[in-house]
Amino acid sequence: MTSYRNSEPVPPIMQGSPPKMVPPRLDWDRGPWNRWAFQHIREILPTGEVWRGNGHRRRLERAEVDLDALPVSDSTGQPTTLAGLLDETYTDGFLVLKDGKIAYERYFNGMTDRTLHLSQSMAKSVTASVFGILVGRGLIDPALPVTTYLPELGATAWAGASVQHVLDMTTGVRFSEEYTDRYSDIGQVDVASGWKPVPPGSDPTFEWPSHMFELILRLKETSRPHGTAFEYRSIETDVLAFIMERVSGKRLAQLVSEELWQELGADESACFTVDSAGYAIADGGFNATLRDYGRFAQLILDNGGGVVPADWIEATRSGRHGPDFNPSLPEGSYRNQFWIEDPRSRALMCRGVFGQLIHIDWDTRMVVVKLSSYPDFTDIAYSVATMKAVHAIAAALA
Repeated sequence: MTSYRNSEPVPPIMQGSPPKMVPPRLDWDRGPWNRWAFQHIREILPTGEVWRGNGHRRRLERAEVDLDALPVSDSTGQPTTLAGLLDETYTDGFLVLKDGKIAYERYFNGMTDRTLHLSQSMAKSVTASVFGILVGRGLIDPALPVTTYLPELGATAWAGASVQHVLDMTTGVRFSEEYTDRYSDIGQVDVASGWKPVPPGSDPTFEWPSHMFELILRLKETSRPHGTAFEYRSIETDVLAFIMERVSGKRLAQLVSEELWQELGADESACFTVDSAGYAIADGGFNATLRDYGRFAQLILDNGGGVVPADWIEATRSGRHGPDFNPSLPEGSYRNQFWIEDPRSRALMCRGVFGQLIHIDWDTRMVVVKLSSYPDFTDIAYSVATMKAVHAIAAALA
């Protein structure tokens, strides 16, 4: 079924009572269903609240600039405007903070300033920021073996890996992140996390994992020695979250609430999707509002704001650079569950499939948040065009 941009008529998904078009359980995250589903996760999946608490809300002052007509390039390299690119790339919400103030804010596709939007893998960076807080508190030592905290993993492929290997995704654990293969390891994550049912026509003799820790315990094979190469594998973040829960005695949603969300002055409570064992899906199940993603990014830009340790953020910006990290980031690298754009700016990025992006740049004192619902998991041309637009915005606001 075709996906529709903001300027095109979208099918009446989940409209009416009862609705005539309901997202299929197997494909709710694919276009066009994700155009509705990413803003309504609490209606289709079990979730755990990340409470904002009763404390302060960080006020975001406004210093707005109309950037709609800013000249940029589209995904084919042809001239367009920022408004045109946001439409082309299936944007749901777009926010620019300059010096901590809202410079540009736009909502599309029915999204509002109170709508929680699925983060996909931007959740990894949120989780890791709280991990850094626990490291700073002395509860976790990244240099120690994973099995120091999770002895059960001694019988898995993580045996011999350090916590830092997991943070940087440089363990040797064999794990297939093939999104379009429903039977790959990441396809098994979909089932274990409760996101998807067992695919129809599956081998009846195969026992699908019933929750995330069960899947982790099944991963027994390595493809290389630990620490020798980066390979993006979502399951690493879930291992980190289980370490956090083990050392703190608290569930992940509570940790993120108490250590981060209440501290940054969020507008709204956030949420994680949870599996059948109540485990919050650390690798991609986080949901929040556009401005609260912006508040999180501004906290990182403010060198942790006294919440996340400044030395953790500095270490995160100092990842190893090389040509093989990501095709849309030719000079990029990865460290502590964040992407690093290049070795000069050392700008940090949180990224998720279907077009989720947070860009944090110390040189320009600028944060950009883009929430999207691409038809496909990844689109390199969209990502490249978006990054060029981010730099055009920075030049316009300089």
